[in-house]
Amino acid sequence: MTVHHQPASPPEERLPEELPDRRRLPEERGRMLRRRWLTAVIIVLLVGIPAGYLVISAGQSRESGIDKERESSAAGLQDNWPSLMKRRVFEVPVPAGASGVAYYETSNWKTSRLYVQFTTTATGLDTFLAESGTGRAALTPGRITVSDRDADIVGWTFPDGLSWSGTTVDREDPRPSTDLTVDLTDPAFPRVFAVSTTSP
Repeated sequence: MTVHHQPASPPEERLPEELPDRRRLPEERGRMLRRRWLTAVIIVLLVGIPAGYLVISAGQSRESGIDKERESSAAGLQDNWPSLMKRRVFEVPVPAGASGVAYYETSNWKTSRLYVQFTTTATGLDTFLAESGTGRAALTPGRITVSDRDADIVGWTFPDGLSWSGTTVDREDPRPSTDLTVDLTDPAFPRVFAVSTTSP
């Protein structure tokens, strides 16, 4: 009689993590402290650097407008007509035939300004004022509406002894407001100084 022996089943395999690890020793205190210190440093770098960057970039964005004004003011007024688009955006309708036209633009995070000067005729001044939304009656004799700050930026001076008149054209936001100062010493050829300010 032949007895059939079933092959012995292989011993249960144990997963590596189930095997006892007699070689594992408690973590040394020095190694644990180094690991915790490294973790803390990584967290500080991951959180602190972006936060610091945001603070610095916010400060730089505020100062960038001032820097742009300083850089641009070094160039000063450009002896040229501002583009048609600039004249439309800032609502400074320089009359046809004007001479001595020059302009300068500044822009920062808070406001944008267009400085324009030109000489025109008596009729050209009336046309300019009408298209700006005002008229001669609004010009106050002896009034200089361009601020000292704005005058300094472009190097304008308004000396005594000349016939100055000025007005400010206020418009509803977001349209610009415009300070107009006119030299009427020679009424046939008035000289206009305009500063148009808009807040984007």
